[in-house]
Amino acid sequence: MRRIEVGGASPYVAQVGPGLLSRLTVSETPVALIHPADLPAVWVERAQASLRPLLTVEVPARDECKTLEVFADVLSQLARAGLPRSGAVVGLGGGAATDLAGFVAASYLRGVAFYTAPTTLLGMVDAAVGGKTGVNLPEGKNLVGAFWPPRAVWCDTDALTTLPEAVFREGAAEAFKHGLIADPSLLERVASPEFRPGGALLEDTLADAIAVKAGVVTRDLTEQGERAYLNFGHTLAHALEAVTHQAIPHGEAVAYGMHYAARLSHALGGADLTRHTRAFLRWQRPQPLPPLTFGDVAPFIARDKKADSAGVRFVLLRNLAQPYLARVPEDVLRREFAGWQADLGDLWPG
Repeated sequence: MRRIEVGGASPYVAQVGPGLLSRLTVSETPVALIHPADLPAVWVERAQASLRPLLTVEVPARDECKTLEVFADVLSQLARAGLPRSGAVVGLGGGAATDLAGFVAASYLRGVAFYTAPTTLLGMVDAAVGGKTGVNLPEGKNLVGAFWPPRAVWCDTDALTTLPEAVFREGAAEAFKHGLIADPSLLERVASPEFRPGGALLEDTLADAIAVKAGVVTRDLTEQGERAYLNFGHTLAHALEAVTHQAIPHGEAVAYGMHYAARLSHALGGADLTRHTRAFLRWQRPQPLPPLTFGDVAPFIARDKKADSAGVRFVLLRNLAQPYLARVPEDVLRREFAGWQADLGDLWPG
């Protein structure tokens, strides 16, 4: 088992290894357990046996749970059950469910203890560490939320054994991103045949990918600087999710977005890293996108959370592990969008 220390004002530990759901412990009582409807019953039952929750709340799967309506309903269920301020909320499931659970914990009675047990690769690498919680609006992703760090993170690698292969490959996008922005050794490991449930490289690669994010959020919890680099590829990714009404899974949208960001990086004088992003797209095999124009995604790009009064900023790369923020002229955005679309046609002709 690996332990990753997450520092800052409210330090905690992320544990990575098998069998963790069978031995969950929290300091607070009672507990409310929140999980998505599509989570295999075996993982819910193991968490319930460990935690003996006051109530278990089932929410819609994936981003269907990240709405203000679901958020309000969960809060009402906690209030009706009488969860006190001395209690805790535990989020179990993928990144969407744990994002929602964390926002519930941050808001209920002005804040109760929060713990998270991600059961997807995407949830473990991305959503579990860092304290970002929240829900979506029709106008864009994650526009409502709070910074609310968990007290502990439990990444039970056994839970990955029930993931469909496509969902596992989707989650690998965030680990690959951490390779591009900070730890290039992850690039080859993520695409290795041994990076799979039960594979020899799974635990250490997963822990090293989590460690990248842990280091960044320790230094910059509230995204005043360096934490923005974790959004490499996400500006277009969030636009693709919004314009397709969440039909494109987050990790696949990020894979598409990383290739676009790599093209922009090269266009503005950085190294050509598109061979890496092309190779990842071929390995991940994301679902095809619908026909899109730059005009379709531009309004969502303009609402990106990295935007300020002077416009939209993109996370770009001068080279591997050399991220920076820059504003990109609209003519470059349009030109590289056309080139990005041509690249996708070459990857999946016809």
